Amino acid sequence: MIIESEESVTAAVLDAMTSASSPRLVHVMSALVRHLHAFAREAALSEDEFEIGIDFLNRIGQATNDHHNEGILFSDALGLSSLVCLLNNGRSGATETAAALLGPFWRMYSPQTHNGGSILRSDTPGSALFATCSISDPEGNPLAGVEVDVWQASPVGLYENQDSTQADMNLRGKFRTDAGGRFWFRSVKPAGYPVPTSGPVGDLLRAQNRHPYRPAHLHFLGFKAGYKTLITQVFVDDDTHLESDVVFGVTRHLIGDYRKGAGAAPDADVKGDWYSLDYAFVMEPGEAKLPVPPIK
Repeated sequence: MIIESEESVTAAVLDAMTSASSPRLVHVMSALVRHLHAFAREAALSEDEFEIGIDFLNRIGQATNDHHNEGILFSDALGLSSLVCLLNNGRSGATETAAALLGPFWRMYSPQTHNGGSILRSDTPGSALFATCSISDPEGNPLAGVEVDVWQASPVGLYENQDSTQADMNLRGKFRTDAGGRFWFRSVKPAGYPVPTSGPVGDLLRAQNRHPYRPAHLHFLGFKAGYKTLITQVFVDDDTHLESDVVFGVTRHLIGDYRKGAGAAPDADVKGDWYSLDYAFVMEPGEAKLPVPPIK
């Protein structure tokens, strides 16, 4: 097709893609082109702005490495990751808001840890946390043998791959639910933290006068054959950033009850304040598929 005017560009591109062998590819790319072209028209995008946008995308790729995924962070900061998560989870049993973002810090090979064990691998300050969790199917039947990855940032606001003072795999562990669908472990109460702001996403947040903070949370990933992989987070209920999460990941279902303990802690070595968390998860029947780790 010869391009006669700006109005004809969209139709020409859509026509050029119709011969793709995958109908799904045609559908997805056609929608992308229509919305991108509509965006350029609605915004009256200038050539300078277009070049800034291309440079921004290039910088996202350049800022991504084995230890940091700027592309995921960009998607998170736009709310796209949260939207895709909610569109694809909880339609047939569990509540729609039971899933949450994978985030940019999951690692596949967390250390196998026995129930009741600690995920502290190096000296980590903070109040002790004793978490007791259960996993059931949508009918309430306990699910035994679920592999559960747990990971979190330290109370100083850094995951261990960001912080040379923490041992490798600190605050990470892999558990297996017992016959009653339960798993439990010791950690420290998580703290909120800023997302990395040294790259292009940080530039975007500053330009929009947005803060970079996530409310405190624990990450969970549940995997069992015959069930859709559960990826979720449980947020600390008194965090000041629950209503302004920089990546729009907080739903009401995911706010946990982190209770301050009274009396002696479950472990005799605990001195000072300690907390408990009891939380029940639901996994739906479906395909058991692990995500691609955003970092190694």
